[in-house]
Amino acid sequence: MTMKINLIQTDIVWAEPEANRQHAESIMRSQDKADLYILPEMFSTGFATQPEGIAEDFNDGSCASLEWMKQMAAELDAAVAGSVAVREEDGRYYNRFCFVRPDGDCTFYDKHHLFTYGGEHHRYTAGKERVVAEFRGVRFLLQICYDLRFPVFARNKADEPYDAIIYVASWPTPRVEAWLALLKARAIENQCYVCAVNRVGTDPACHYSGGTLMIDPYGKVVAQCPMDEEAYVSAETDLEALCAFREKFPVLKDAD
Repeated sequence: MTMKINLIQTDIVWAEPEANRQHAESIMRSQDKADLYILPEMFSTGFATQPEGIAEDFNDGSCASLEWMKQMAAELDAAVAGSVAVREEDGRYYNRFCFVRPDGDCTFYDKHHLFTYGGEHHRYTAGKERVVAEFRGVRFLLQICYDLRFPVFARNKADEPYDAIIYVASWPTPRVEAWLALLKARAIENQCYVCAVNRVGTDPACHYSGGTLMIDPYGKVVAQCPMDEEAYVSAETDLEALCAFREKFPVLKDAD
């Protein structure tokens, strides 16, 4: 069983959700058809550590960007994934990963490891649980940016297994080598695919050079966007090959 995934490395207009949704839509519609489309962290606004007046109101279980994701998922007959800065009705802010299926069913993950170096923890509430989303037979662990630095949180467990990790990010250029190295480590140590989408461009605080790619369970980069430009890349997961590798070299059974 294979699944085709499109990884979308976009620039983001600061604090302009409608403009960013329109831009993402034009890119997605220009691509070859896939089963899953992945957008960067806070794709509708940019990485806003001061979310007041920027985050989208999440009223009655939805927001404008989530409704757009539902529309795109239905029209493309595919899942759409990415994170959005949201404000709940109780006034709390969350960096929320939305995994949206074609029938409108959604799985949410609220970022657990808030980026204290950038002050994200001062305004946002941390999620408490890690989340695995299943779609068309593939199990995805949902992760956001800074989560990448915490391997224990991402450990592939026998009681909560997954086949692939999705990382959506706004990971700045000065630390891009760490991004690339840690992504390979997560794939190797968890015997899984890693689908990682980072933005490009500039916001009021940082420059981003991308590094969007897919890595297979051996740690090999199987597809990668060029650095410092908007682009997308397609790659496939192969569950039969993954299962065969895990059976041949069963390191997960020896995990702590």
